[in-house]
Amino acid sequence: MMEIKRKMGIAHFARRIKQPRGIWVKMAFIVVLGLCFVFFWSFLSSYASSFNVQRESFDDIAEPVSSRTKPARNEVTESSKSHERSKVESGSKSKEGRHVGGSVHKHETKKKKEHVVVSHPHKKKDLPKPVVVVEEEAVVKEVQEQVEAETEDSESNKEDGEDGTESDGNEGESDQNGDESSASVDEEVEEKKEEVEISKKRKRKGPVFDPKAEYSWRLCNTRSKHNYMPCIDNDGLIGRLQSYRHRERSCPKKPVMCLVPLPHDGYDPPVPWPESKSKILYKNVAHPKLAAYIKKHNWVNESGEYLTFPQNKTAFSGNVLQYLEFIQEMVPDIEWGKNVRIVLDIGCSESSFVAALLDKDVLTVSLGLKDDLVDLAQVALERGFPTFVSALASRRLPFPSGVFDIIHCSACRVHWHSHGGRLLLEMNRILRPNGYFILSTMTALTASICWNILAHKTEEASEMGVRIYQKPESNDIYELRRRKNPPLCKENENPDAAWYVPMKTCLYEIPSAIEQHGAEWPEEWPKRLETYPEWLTSKEKAVGDTDHWKAMVNKSYLTGLGIDWLHIRNVMDSNIWRSVWVMNVVPVHSPDTLPFIYERGLIGIYHDWCEPFGTYPRSYDLLHADHLFSRLKNRCKQPASIVVEMDRLTRPGGWVVVRDKVEILEPLEEILRSLHWEIRMTYAQDKEGMLCAQKTLWRP
Repeated sequence: MMEIKRKMGIAHFARRIKQPRGIWVKMAFIVVLGLCFVFFWSFLSSYASSFNVQRESFDDIAEPVSSRTKPARNEVTESSKSHERSKVESGSKSKEGRHVGGSVHKHETKKKKEHVVVSHPHKKKDLPKPVVVVEEEAVVKEVQEQVEAETEDSESNKEDGEDGTESDGNEGESDQNGDESSASVDEEVEEKKEEVEISKKRKRKGPVFDPKAEYSWRLCNTRSKHNYMPCIDNDGLIGRLQSYRHRERSCPKKPVMCLVPLPHDGYDPPVPWPESKSKILYKNVAHPKLAAYIKKHNWVNESGEYLTFPQNKTAFSGNVLQYLEFIQEMVPDIEWGKNVRIVLDIGCSESSFVAALLDKDVLTVSLGLKDDLVDLAQVALERGFPTFVSALASRRLPFPSGVFDIIHCSACRVHWHSHGGRLLLEMNRILRPNGYFILSTMTALTASICWNILAHKTEEASEMGVRIYQKPESNDIYELRRRKNPPLCKENENPDAAWYVPMKTCLYEIPSAIEQHGAEWPEEWPKRLETYPEWLTSKEKAVGDTDHWKAMVNKSYLTGLGIDWLHIRNVMDSNIWRSVWVMNVVPVHSPDTLPFIYERGLIGIYHDWCEPFGTYPRSYDLLHADHLFSRLKNRCKQPASIVVEMDRLTRPGGWVVVRDKVEILEPLEEILRSLHWEIRMTYAQDKEGMLCAQKTLWRP
């Protein structure tokens, strides 16, 4: 009976539609269908986008921020409950025991006892078979807080994606856009205050590495393949349909626990220094766009299995040495290798400029921009030049204020006027007072920040117009401006705060007091290396640390570890210096020693080791970590991911030297063995020890 009524109703509805006034019914029916389609599509889109939430850590931001309201703690999703149950099950399963192959060196921890185990390279060891990964156990409260933190991250990332896109508009429009963008970024940073506090509340107790954990490894399945940079490459599920790289640094919400594959044609030991200045193995940096780039430029050539770099050739016409001499002729105070020691090169379009400066005893840090899809920054690293990769958009670069003697930008295609000139103001922040900004293009904004134009000429050989600006050495000139735009920054703002801190469209006052770093120009090189400035508060400690590491390097590192230093060029986080350069990585949660490092004529960068580093895989010959894991034990969600990152950064055949507590070194050794690293030496005295390991070519 019901079926008959239903059919009669449908027939009646059809007759109504056929009537003249049925046109309104038809239109209403179409509108309803359209609304249903929109609702259904938006539901699917929001569901799919949840798979590509990118996490951006703002832990330990040095700049004070205000707090925001966060969701109630009792709002836990079903997925988090399911995740919690899986963790508990994994933890209970791991209690039954673990299996890690290979022999483990037992350390004596009794007082005044030493134990040294040395593994020689010619003696082969049985390598462990990979086993199943077991995640850390987590209580319900920790899971709840983690879900809340990730929710805040996804919301802030959504805002971050909407603000601050670069434009080529005029300066007036840029000012307006800059204010709006800065406000949006400020709001984003403020919303991270709660996440920092959550991180402090959920500090883990117990060992750094889960003693019950077992590890199996897989290759990363990413669009960038063997060149994967986790916090720079946009490789989420939905991200593969978007731009190749993030507009800003944006790390995966889960710690990266996969291994980056080797290049398609394999990887061979790099050409040793100093030969690598003139040639490198092509297969180690092979890239489809690089092949097309080589055909159009004369500073790099393909010669058999090598890429060669003709001496003094550069991306623009003429000789790179003539270019350097031309700059010094315009401004004689620029004495390369004496008055000028530390240079920042924006864009990393080619590394001949860096190579020529190195011959003059000038240490140059190259900033490879995220838009470098040819991977020229990787070519610079393979040649043995200090390089890192970063976005240059709305957040500060990871450097303290007033540390670079010169900032150089040769046709780097940066829109200095966009967003209120915040990019140029960021250069002003990190440029040393009385320092030089060398630009091969022109900008009118420099007048508003009181940079003095020292010279403006066209180099005949290259036909390139070069302008050299100088940052003022005092605040007097700021007061003489007719228009106080950009304004001076607030006194309580920290100019050295740089990790996940938004750029400001304001001018920081020039340091004038003797206890402030940057108030005076450093001594000429090399006297600069052994000079301790007046503003250094703990001079005795700095002298003691320098003497300690000199003795340590000379007595132990150079002879006692079995490392062939002739094949070591790129070094991270150490005081070792011979024919090497060292990227001193200062953790953002540690005392800030980076200004002093630059004052001595050395280089470094801020970083949070709970996240991947901003560089290509296989960038370093040696990593040195002094009690890094001890300091990170209560901060990172998955400390084992730091070991995975060390594996990504190190070249096959490269080394890792770790000094830490024995309770940390023992499980660390097991993780390295599961990655098929060769343990070359272990040492223990009392509760302290050292581990030296060498990476192999093994990939799962």
